[in-house]
Amino acid sequence: MKNQNGSILLERVTDAGEIAKARAQRERFDRNAAWLQAHIVEVYSHHRGKCICVAGEELFVADSAQEAIALATAAHPDDTGWFTRYIPRQKAARIYADTAHALNMNLWT
Repeated sequence: MKNQNGSILLERVTDAGEIAKARAQRERFDRNAAWLQAHIVEVYSHHRGKCICVAGEELFVADSAQEAIALATAAHPDDTGWFTRYIPRQKAARIYADTAHALNMNLWT
């Protein structure tokens, strides 16, 4: 969580109930992520240009993330391990980099 100075505050959670709740959420997320990986080719080939949400090991597709989340949470209100993705319209190679730590390749020439 950010405080008013813009720095990040880390808190150690020791409450057994909160830890169990977080672990259960992570397990649900992992199941949903595994479901998407098992269906990735089909999902990406049929839903380009759309937002998806995976919850309850089920796919929800909409034009916006908010709509996809609404569909998913209506169908699976107890699944807190849902996640969203936008599937780009065009299939293309993408490079994701941490620009704060990326090397300037011009230095090597």
